Amino acid sequence: MTALLMEWRGGAPGAVERLLPLVHGELRRLAKRHMAGERPDHVLQATALVNEVYLRLVDIRRVQWQDRAHFFAMAARLMRRVLVDYARAQQNQKRGGALRRLTFDENLAVTSDTPDDLIDIDDALRALAAQYERKSQVVELRFFGGMGVEETAEVLKVSPETVMRDWKFAKNWLLRELSRNSTGR
Repeated sequence: MTALLMEWRGGAPGAVERLLPLVHGELRRLAKRHMAGERPDHVLQATALVNEVYLRLVDIRRVQWQDRAHFFAMAARLMRRVLVDYARAQQNQKRGGALRRLTFDENLAVTSDTPDDLIDIDDALRALAAQYERKSQVVELRFFGGMGVEETAEVLKVSPETVMRDWKFAKNWLLRELSRNSTGR
């Protein structure tokens, strides 16, 4: 897989077409994880989410693929973007909604009964990234990408201890930010 990523990075024709069947199963697992917390009647299903990620991955030209972990980290980020884009579109269609309590826990799937939940989390992550980029990446990889501490450390090229410190800090920061935003509504 890493060889195919390097070929793709180098612009080799057909590299993407040979790569996608190899990563399809893992992308479906990631998509199912993302979709597990969505409403049962959600328009997007795991297959549609994977297809949308394929389309976005193929359009990416400037990524300097490093390895398998980097590829899946980018795929997780793209899945999050697809779901947030969908939630924003839904929010634009119907404004309002009741105040809801959000839970942020590494053992829970991303849940969003309303588009506002996912948008609030995305906004909080963007604010975190503006101040603490790596801590935001840790959340994205662990929470949205389903990666463990070791995998996250590998992708970010830091120690597992650093990942755990960043994870603890980011969870507290995000909970405070989400609480502040929810009381303002």
